[in-house]
Amino acid sequence: MSTKLFSFGQFLCRVFFRIFYRVELIGKENIPVDDGVLLCSNHIHNLDPPLVGCFLKRKTRFMAKAELFEAPILKTLLPKLGTFPIRRGMSDRQALRTGLKLLSDSELIGVFPEGTRSKTGTLGKGLTGVGFFALRSKAAVVPCAVIGTYRPFSKLKLVYGQPIDMTTLRNEKASAEQATEQIMASIQQLLDTHKTH
Repeated sequence: MSTKLFSFGQFLCRVFFRIFYRVELIGKENIPVDDGVLLCSNHIHNLDPPLVGCFLKRKTRFMAKAELFEAPILKTLLPKLGTFPIRRGMSDRQALRTGLKLLSDSELIGVFPEGTRSKTGTLGKGLTGVGFFALRSKAAVVPCAVIGTYRPFSKLKLVYGQPIDMTTLRNEKASAEQATEQIMASIQQLLDTHKTH
């Protein structure tokens, strides 16, 4: 991953989001500084990945659908930004191995557990892959919520919640589905607590 390219991209995105979407940032201090982190966010727009990652001092490695890596420009750009592919609708063992390796190397991985954008803005059902990562790694699991609309010059809230305590689920060898449900419940709680009236 190109550090200079990533840092420059973060800077440009911060400027863009501050100007056009008046982003209110909440809970940035909840992101561990050095350890592996699984950052789990709701997904309402194509701009969610740069929004979720650009305000953090750490580099965020996102998983993206494999189809994006076939596009002429993106197939060159995405790997340079640290993004790695996942095939949707099937068990992608290579993506799971890559994710676990990054988490064990104390990287920060950004995931959208719903697997696709919500057309209604409400939180959908999470895919079990995120639960697999949460249970099979020692990474901190941090819920995140994007709240608002992407109308220009409207206000967006970006909320990072406190790390979810996965100790009991890990000790009891819970299923990936159970872990995913807990993660989605934590994201929903952020949405309910910080929703714009």
